[in-house]
Amino acid sequence: MPLTVGFDLDMTLIDPRPGMAAVMNAVGAESGHALDGEHFAANLGPPLDMIYRDFGVPEDEIPALVARFRALYPEIVIPATVALPGAAQALAAVKELGGTTVVVTGKYRANAALHLAALGWEVDHLFGELWASGKAEALKAHSAAVYVGDHVGDIRGAKVAGAMAVGVVSGPCTRKELEDEGADVVLGSLEEFPDWLRANAVSLGSGSPAPR
Repeated sequence: MPLTVGFDLDMTLIDPRPGMAAVMNAVGAESGHALDGEHFAANLGPPLDMIYRDFGVPEDEIPALVARFRALYPEIVIPATVALPGAAQALAAVKELGGTTVVVTGKYRANAALHLAALGWEVDHLFGELWASGKAEALKAHSAAVYVGDHVGDIRGAKVAGAMAVGVVSGPCTRKELEDEGADVVLGSLEEFPDWLRANAVSLGSGSPAPR
């Protein structure tokens, strides 16, 4: 089996926080709801409908606010987003081993695809609107050996899928929170990932380590 590695998107591969805060605040201003964009951006992970519920938005208004967020997203969030340190190199390391890359995110898939295109990243598969244990569906479909994410929900998804759960502390969750959720390894950033992957390539099933 070729090596398949899954990655989360927000705060694992990319940092979209300024744009995310701006869009949420804009939706709040339009709708009249007290939506705290800065709090939202500092705690990225859960899907939008869950976020709106936590902000006290009535259930019947949530679909329209989700649609409005997604409509504003491309012009505001995409140009304001940057790659996190080591992200491009982490994706490249999988390819160096002859592996397959799968991005599994809670984000709306169309907007996730815009991020990848803007950064010039090509991945083999992209899945959107999957959260926590729901991510296991896509990971199992591609026999992912590893899933990398910044949130305890990502660790949960990896464990349900039977993949090695690799946490990175670039997001809202601490090293302890990721470890307590069951992360097999926690990295300071994706800059550490290529060396870790090469060192573990054989045990993960890629056949042989790639040359450095």
